[in-house]
Amino acid sequence: MKFGESILKALVSGLLVVVPLYLAVLLLLKAVSSSMGVVRPLAGLLPDWIPATQILSLLLVLGICLVVGYCVRTQIGGEVWERIQASIARKIPGYASIRNLAQQLADESSTRAWKPALAEIEEALVPAFIIEELDDGRSTVFVPSVPTPLAGAVYILAPDRVHPVDIPFTQAIKAISQWGAGSKNFVAAMEKSQSKHETLLTAEH
Repeated sequence: MKFGESILKALVSGLLVVVPLYLAVLLLLKAVSSSMGVVRPLAGLLPDWIPATQILSLLLVLGICLVVGYCVRTQIGGEVWERIQASIARKIPGYASIRNLAQQLADESSTRAWKPALAEIEEALVPAFIIEELDDGRSTVFVPSVPTPLAGAVYILAPDRVHPVDIPFTQAIKAISQWGAGSKNFVAAMEKSQSKHETLLTAEH
């Protein structure tokens, strides 16, 4: 199972690198080609043995990228870029969900990663993910629908109703997508965590 999870994470990580890089190269070549008409008068001033048109076109595109990069790193530029991304997400169904899920699969160790947990909803324990922890100790919890982990409900729960479990994110997603098969790993991890906590309390006293 760990070998399969490792392959899945490696595949997703590779896609997140290769696909944007491939698209970036295509866009760069397209931009260079489009800007040749702009730089051609200036290129005519240089010796014929220098591929001036191509060089100046590339420099122009890289210069624009540099300026845009600096702008995006400012507060106002960052806010504008976030709005653009939000607009894209609204126009492409599932874009935001797929992007977020891919990021989780690619980097489970990130501090921003969703943390698998069991949440107390009414009289039941349900597989969930801790999205963030509030200053007052409560947690924002996402409870996915079965068997579609990209849809679900969000709850804000008290700490005694949220039980983090030490299992891989991919394993949690697999249990949810398989109609709950494998949920025993959630329960076993929760019981192990509770047992460790009780042992620590006993040792302190």
